[in-house]
Amino acid sequence: MWLNNKTSLFLLSGFPDLEKAYHWISIPLLVAYISIILGNTTLLFLIRDDQNLHEPMYYFLAMLAATDLGVTLTTMPTVLGVLWLNHREIGHAACFSQAYFIHTLSIVESGVLLAMAYDRFIAICKPLRYTSILTDTKVVQIGVGVLTRAGLSIMPIIIRLHWFPYCRSHVLSHAFCLHQDVIKLACADITFNRLYPVVVVFAMGLLDFFIILFSYILILRTVMGIASRVERAKALNTCVSHICCILVFYITVVGLTFIHRFGKNIPHVVHITMSYMCFLFPPFMNPVIYSIKTKQIQMSMLRLFSLPSSRASLK
Repeated sequence: MWLNNKTSLFLLSGFPDLEKAYHWISIPLLVAYISIILGNTTLLFLIRDDQNLHEPMYYFLAMLAATDLGVTLTTMPTVLGVLWLNHREIGHAACFSQAYFIHTLSIVESGVLLAMAYDRFIAICKPLRYTSILTDTKVVQIGVGVLTRAGLSIMPIIIRLHWFPYCRSHVLSHAFCLHQDVIKLACADITFNRLYPVVVVFAMGLLDFFIILFSYILILRTVMGIASRVERAKALNTCVSHICCILVFYITVVGLTFIHRFGKNIPHVVHITMSYMCFLFPPFMNPVIYSIKTKQIQMSMLRLFSLPSSRASLK
């Protein structure tokens, strides 16, 4: 019997067979969520408040922080609701909306990392034209382009979810809604919804990665042409934070993909844990990486948290 699309609900799932430990499991997750919110909110505040950080590189960093906050705030309510209150029910419209934002923001993150690579390419390979190329208007245009690309690319498969009848089990495998989970419950031809995401991943995720890789090959070639060893080190040092964020993002995505594809004999709880890692680890690490590796961010944080008398000496 088909479930009524308008009135029926999906059931979210936490960690299978670990229901008695939910309150303990929720503690590290809550700490991670709070850390992500505090870290990325602090970055956004610093970039907005400190005139020294009003540069394209930090504007793109602000986009990355806002994206990480968006992913966190999208998944956090349902995850904690399941673990704390055993509130598993979610309506179709709310579920599809959550899936839309999760997948859109994942593509936005890839696009922002690409924009940051472009920023480093211009800064190192064309330093004299940096300010004329990456104007404030151009940064806004890039940001709007990244957001529009992600939003429009995900929309077709999410819209189709509203049309499908759902006659199988209405239990999802995560504490948040993902497109690949929902279509398993549909009793309809889901060929388009299976193939289209693959095209999107190849056309955007992999393309972004290879463009980033190519830009760093050009950056490395330019840096190797600098005569001074000190200047070479200084140029490369401006890229370290961005490279670390790229590795964190793509390693978690590739790791999750490999486990889902080849880890059929791996316990289901490992799959679930890797899903959480994919959504929590990059947002957690990005502020840490930039706080440790970027001197301007460090100085801005010192000015923010130091006493008024100390701030004057830091200026």
